[in-house]
Amino acid sequence: MYKILEGIQTPEALKQLSFEELVVLCHEIRAFLVKNISETGGHLSSNLGVVELTVALHYVFDSPDDKLLWDVGHQAYVHKILTGRKDDFKSLRQFEGLSGFLKRKESEHDIFEAGHSSTSISAGIGFATARDIKNEHHEVVSVIGDGALTGGMALEALNYLGHAKTNMKVVLNDNEMSISENVGGLSKALSRLRTTETYSKVKTDTKATLSKIPNIGGNMIDFIGKLKDSLKYFVVDGGLFFEEIGLTYIGPINGHDLKELIETFQMIKHVKGPVLIHVLTQKGKGYAFAESDPNKYHSVGQFDPEKCIEVKVKNDYSKVFGDKLIQLATENQNVVAITAAMADGTGLNEFEIKFPMRLFDVAIAEQHAVTMAAGMALEGIKPYVAIYSTFLQRAYDQILHDVCIQKAPVVLCIDRAGLVGNDGETHHGIFDISFLSQMPGMMVLSPKDQFELEDMMQFALTYNEGPIAIRYPRGKAYQLGEKRKSDLTFFPELMHPGDKVALIATGKMVQTAMDCAEALHARVINVSQIKPLDVEKLEALLMDIEFVFTLEDHTIRGGFGDQIISRCVEQNPDILKRIQFYKLGIPDVFVPHGDTDALMKSLGLDKEGIVKKVSEVLNG
Repeated sequence: MYKILEGIQTPEALKQLSFEELVVLCHEIRAFLVKNISETGGHLSSNLGVVELTVALHYVFDSPDDKLLWDVGHQAYVHKILTGRKDDFKSLRQFEGLSGFLKRKESEHDIFEAGHSSTSISAGIGFATARDIKNEHHEVVSVIGDGALTGGMALEALNYLGHAKTNMKVVLNDNEMSISENVGGLSKALSRLRTTETYSKVKTDTKATLSKIPNIGGNMIDFIGKLKDSLKYFVVDGGLFFEEIGLTYIGPINGHDLKELIETFQMIKHVKGPVLIHVLTQKGKGYAFAESDPNKYHSVGQFDPEKCIEVKVKNDYSKVFGDKLIQLATENQNVVAITAAMADGTGLNEFEIKFPMRLFDVAIAEQHAVTMAAGMALEGIKPYVAIYSTFLQRAYDQILHDVCIQKAPVVLCIDRAGLVGNDGETHHGIFDISFLSQMPGMMVLSPKDQFELEDMMQFALTYNEGPIAIRYPRGKAYQLGEKRKSDLTFFPELMHPGDKVALIATGKMVQTAMDCAEALHARVINVSQIKPLDVEKLEALLMDIEFVFTLEDHTIRGGFGDQIISRCVEQNPDILKRIQFYKLGIPDVFVPHGDTDALMKSLGLDKEGIVKKVSEVLNG
């Protein structure tokens, strides 16, 4: 089926192919991606868009001697195919299978792992600097998407790169711009001129000669520099910023023109100092359904490649959040939503349609989002900041300093809390309770079901004593309780009677605790307000209990169980004489990728695992 692709097990094999065979290879890779991702799920649009770019990079550069970094790692499927992992794609993102991101343990060609964006330039500078210290001479190439370039870390790295003049290449994969033949033609000619050895030598020699002329040389250098800048500004409109901070700008070039890509990469190999190559690509390239709606095909589950994916409306927590926020915004004009390039993922699509002037998408800039929200909140606006748990980690400093210290009534709506499944270590939201609970003045809420999430969002509207963090999981929204009419308090709640054994759970683990209750004859207590914790009401629910097991889909260290036990002991040191406490959660490890149910089973946090652990304790 794949005439050329079958023979590619290493990047070195590419170099033996004719140009015509490389073109065929690109077509085969696209067919391979569509077929395999339709069976396993994964990131499709972004990988279809980088086929020629990846082939050209591996054709010209010599990985792993030359260092190729990918930002974000979900656009590196083609890189994985070309580096000997084609046959593993049947296990893509499955438990104990091929990761959907770069993994150093998978291949020597994966030199840096990136699940969050905006890291590749900083890491590339690190690799290039280490190379120079060791007096080595390989190339370092950082590939970064235009979305990732909006992250503050990427801009910080560019600023430093222009200052340090480190010898490395940055490939800007821009899939938002159209290709302009007119500008492209002029800039192509200028790019070829500016990357020739003759040009570089003449420029250096001329400047050295002029500088020796007394009283005149310096002025002539300034004049020529201004003349050069004028031409540069006229011709390379898109590259002004990069040139100004000290990078040699090449482009824009057609990211699907394999010949042009190869020629450009070959041309720049000898150029010293930092070079930015601006490549224009199309998400979903070569697959009509993905071309017409790349967002729909960004990250997909299993699908029929012959049919367009139908978007099914799910009653998940993201939708519950979005619908409730529309209601709040309809009733109160001070309600706004802030997100960091995740309006779709966090359920804000309909909100954006209804309130386009009250939805603020700040791009991949979580730090900015949080501090912007603090400023708005201090002026009487009520910002609901929707960010995935894993990405909120990047704004730790801003939450602590700009929100908590000033007691700004910001509402942090933390989507994807807990295990999220197939994206793995970098995307699981298993640290938010730990770091948020340590912040003075922060209220931490964790709804057991849809109704509690709605109640918490309603409660947050009029709560102005400080910030509130509401964490909720990915997936189906449970309905365990009933809608409240007026009482918006979140005290510890008895969910199921029992004696001797109590399961204290929060969030989605309340449902799991309920599933275990009959088998263990256990009392189930929902603690939806983790901080501040009403210890007195919790202790009242623990009367006659001998064994307490806390349940959480979060790291145990500093997590829910730690909060419960430390507060109970702080309030009543003698409680440990009466009750034995056990914490069931995620140990001190990074959890790999895989189906969430499989991960919970592997951690012993499914019904069978919990019943087994509790029974072992009870039986001594």
